[in-house]
Amino acid sequence: MPMKKTSKTGPKEVTDEHKQAMAVGRREARIVGDYLAALRDARPKRGRRRTEETVQRQMQDVDTQLRDNPEPLRELKLIQERQDLAQELEQLRNSVTLDEYEQPFIDIAVNYSGRQGISYSAWREVGVPADVLRRAGIKR
Repeated sequence: MPMKKTSKTGPKEVTDEHKQAMAVGRREARIVGDYLAALRDARPKRGRRRTEETVQRQMQDVDTQLRDNPEPLRELKLIQERQDLAQELEQLRNSVTLDEYEQPFIDIAVNYSGRQGISYSAWREVGVPADVLRRAGIKR
């Protein structure tokens, strides 16, 4: 038969110092997460790199084909292609650069690594460039 506890312990009170430490941890985790997501988004895709000019040129070709009064099914597909190209063009114009995420990452990375036990090789494997780790103070 299991033994009963003789004393009850209520919820522990969180000190202001602990609250501040949790806030720092959340802030640093957000910075690291944002930087890693930006790194992933910035990875080169397979194939030829698309530019605003090439997408605009394709949109002009689609518009030209639409002006030629295509058959209804072809018209539907061209309209969809034009919408897809417009969305791609918007994404190209609003692409985020790593620069805005890199410096905040550099500022906190060494502390975050120490607290979380993350090694140099783990950062490298996830795609963080060696020069960024060097500037952050994370050594092999």
